[in-house]
Amino acid sequence: MPDSTLIVVESPAKAKSIQKMLGAGYEVRASKGHVADLPERELGVDIRADFTPQYEVKKDKQPVVNELKRAARGKRVLIATDPDREGEAIGWHVARLLGLDPQTPLRVEFHEITPKVVRAAVQNPRPIDLSLVDAQQARRVLDRLVGYQLSPVLSMEFRRRALSAGRVQSVALRLLVEREQEIEAFVPQEYWSIEGLFESENQQFKAMLYSVGQERVQSGEKFLITTEQQAQDIVQQAKALQNYRISSIERRERRRNAPPPFITSTLQQAASSQLGWTASRTMRVAQKLYEGVDLPEGTVGLITYMRTDSTRVSQEALAEVREFIPNHFGPAYLPEKPNFFASKKAANAQEAHEAIRPTSTQRTPDALRKHLSEEEYKLYKLIWQRFVASQMTPAIFDQTTVNIGGQDLVFRAVGSVLKFDGYLRVYGREEGDDAENQLPPLQENALARLLEVTPEQHFTEPPPRYTDASLVKTLEEMGIGRPSTYAPTIDTLERRGYLERAGKSLKPTPLGREVTGYLVKSFPDVVAYDFTAQLESRLDEIEEGKAAWPKVVREFYEPFLKDFAKVPQKLCPKCGRPMELKVSRFGQFLGCTGYPECKHTERLELKKEPEPLGEACPACQVGQLVRRHGRYGSFISCSRYPECKYTRDEAPSTGIECPKCHAGEVVQKTSKRGKPYFRCNSPACDFLSFDPLLPDKCPLCGWNEVAKGRSGKRACSNPGCERYGGPDLKTLGQRGSKSSAKTTRKAKGKAKSNTKSGATWADLEPLISKVGLTSEQAEVARRTQGQQKQVAAVAKALNQPEEAVLKLFRQAMFKLRMEYGKARKEAETVGA
Repeated sequence: MPDSTLIVVESPAKAKSIQKMLGAGYEVRASKGHVADLPERELGVDIRADFTPQYEVKKDKQPVVNELKRAARGKRVLIATDPDREGEAIGWHVARLLGLDPQTPLRVEFHEITPKVVRAAVQNPRPIDLSLVDAQQARRVLDRLVGYQLSPVLSMEFRRRALSAGRVQSVALRLLVEREQEIEAFVPQEYWSIEGLFESENQQFKAMLYSVGQERVQSGEKFLITTEQQAQDIVQQAKALQNYRISSIERRERRRNAPPPFITSTLQQAASSQLGWTASRTMRVAQKLYEGVDLPEGTVGLITYMRTDSTRVSQEALAEVREFIPNHFGPAYLPEKPNFFASKKAANAQEAHEAIRPTSTQRTPDALRKHLSEEEYKLYKLIWQRFVASQMTPAIFDQTTVNIGGQDLVFRAVGSVLKFDGYLRVYGREEGDDAENQLPPLQENALARLLEVTPEQHFTEPPPRYTDASLVKTLEEMGIGRPSTYAPTIDTLERRGYLERAGKSLKPTPLGREVTGYLVKSFPDVVAYDFTAQLESRLDEIEEGKAAWPKVVREFYEPFLKDFAKVPQKLCPKCGRPMELKVSRFGQFLGCTGYPECKHTERLELKKEPEPLGEACPACQVGQLVRRHGRYGSFISCSRYPECKYTRDEAPSTGIECPKCHAGEVVQKTSKRGKPYFRCNSPACDFLSFDPLLPDKCPLCGWNEVAKGRSGKRACSNPGCERYGGPDLKTLGQRGSKSSAKTTRKAKGKAKSNTKSGATWADLEPLISKVGLTSEQAEVARRTQGQQKQVAAVAKALNQPEEAVLKLFRQAMFKLRMEYGKARKEAETVGA
């Protein structure tokens, strides 16, 4: 048997942690995620051969694979990728590429990164679970079949680059769009509430009108008092009554049970509502806590694996937390028996997983605070508190309901007092909990006097927009997606421009709404809730060995093909063949499927024609101002461009006066990388901010405050203020200087090269009429003056595709340089 063992994990951070725990005799290396996948620019699935996938090593992972092969020579190999479907598939690919038999005991799982668990796991390897691999393979193949064929259709339909569709992301987007449509269609309904202030036996208390006659004031979405006149009539009726009596008092004990420990979806929901985090941020920080943190005792993972849908807790963890609770909070907080919670999928194979919990309850958040970053501390504290609370006794409330009757009117007061805090001792009140409402001691059948009665107008509100938390919760309830898909799904929708954030809320963009409308109409199965949820169930059956994965793929792919066949194709205007989306080094474009016989191409993104504004150009007084649409948004220019080069920015205004010059207005711009920034629209002012400005003024200097990131933390926009929250402008300036110097050196190098060859524009321009350039080539050559960097601007001015103008430029410059070289050689010969 080999003397040393190679262990392959996914993450370099995890590799570092495990290496320290195992020490000599073990070498731990990271695959850095997936090492093999379907090819990037091909379908990679043989539909006729039972959907056989054609895997290849990812280009950026070839060095990783080569290194793993070298490291595996002469060693025992264990594969310890993440303990889920995706990790099992990654492990299978690693075994395949290293020439290992996946049926031999080489697979180990680390549900927590602690020395005890890691050492035990490496002593008990198992074969790779091919059912898990098949389930992941089915998901990947089906996603490729749908995405590879549907995404180009979207790009062609909307003439936009980088559009995509997918099983989970398209359904999630549909939820956002339909909620937005509900909000827009919502008609507010007016209703009124009436509050009375009563006195009984020298004790005052408030009560709300509960019923009039036999009718409730509010029953679900139905309201009894809907106009001011009705409210005033009842107010007068209440005031006219002299005798009110406490008709009933009901006292009962209400128990609120401890919540279960976190699973992936509930962790994301709690972090969103309590910390204001996105799902992806939550998972990023949780990954760090799982992979290991350096503590005085050594490197150790602080939480168990964070992608799980199981609430199961190991017996060792239960024993530890049940010992911890009475020692720190008292015996009254420990239930007689451990609390157990039902999982959503009790029969699922993932029940082998545990809930998300601290690897040791003894590592309290406060004890670890100095070893953690602020965000690591916040999330660890949330997970630790939830787990400890899950094994504590219920919170007990005394609830009192008092009815006060007067002829046809009944008022009701409800009081709730915390009698025993139970698990709330650790977890605290949750969002939405009201403060205690304690009623005074009252006697049944005692008289009550109405001191004051107050009507209040209300309007029903539309359903709220989804947040990260509520969207994840809805997807989970509908059975759509898996623990590992929620965060990347929301990220993808945001990255594609399908949604935008408004505080914590997720709002679909116009593009997102258009794409959803098209998918609902043309591909109803792709965005059908039941269809997508049913697929998740079938994937579970594959995982459990109850279904063959090619059969499941066929069940869902064939309905998609029927929808796909109905989509009208865009035909080539020259030969009538279908057009298709193609990719070149200049990006995506439409090309004829008859290539090379037919070479017709079209720009993917159609250029918008200039829009006249009906204003004279202030520079030349001859042309008219038009709105043009460029790469980074719209701008205003003269219709005589390039003869007249007047331009001005057209950026959305923030409505805030520039805090620096007080003459201009702060507008929102977009950088080349698509990031928003804010600057003054006055040409004479250089005010700049990378954070949105607020109307509120800084108390120290009087400049406007800014909102920092998603946290909304406030800072000052003045670089000279103590509260300044922007970047170091001096450092940025130094970077700019270095960049300028580098550019200058490059320019000098080019100039030197040009001097050596002697081919300057002054030399080339006279040759235009001699070399037989076409009119288009000559036009491009003159406009660019021999500089390729001007091609983009010239293409824009000529309203031509950049690829076409670049081709004309290269043809013209080749002919001109050849002619120049020939003339120079002849001159040297004559001189000799």
